[in-house]
Amino acid sequence: MPCKILPYEDAKHRDRVVSLWITVFSYEADHNAPELVIDKKLKFDDGLFFVAIDGQSVIGSVMAGYDGHRGWIYSMAVLPDYQKQGIGSSLLSYAESKLAELGCMKINLQIMEGNETVERFYKSNGYLTEKRISMGKQLRHNIT
Repeated sequence: MPCKILPYEDAKHRDRVVSLWITVFSYEADHNAPELVIDKKLKFDDGLFFVAIDGQSVIGSVMAGYDGHRGWIYSMAVLPDYQKQGIGSSLLSYAESKLAELGCMKINLQIMEGNETVERFYKSNGYLTEKRISMGKQLRHNIT
């Protein structure tokens, strides 16, 4: 399915990306609230947040990051009615190309254990499951 991949623009895309993420991710943790995540990402203005558009509709998004050492893929989503049409792979490839332009040599991502459908998707796009222990710590004073 042909779609356009464009840089995220808050005024144009915010409500539709929030709706997309709520539909796809069903977030429960307050630190993953779409509005909070978007606000925090926009403060960095790194140009690594993209949307897939069909007509006037946001049908997918991918948020990436790069710290000079590794790239990351965050919050990639495609509306259920548009899945399995190559849109996710196109978004992923687009984000990878933008990371490569910045000099990125390796891209990491995390998925929830047991999410076999998403794991198959990433494997079909060249990602490998690596033996790692993922650890995290919330800084509660920054989750507002």
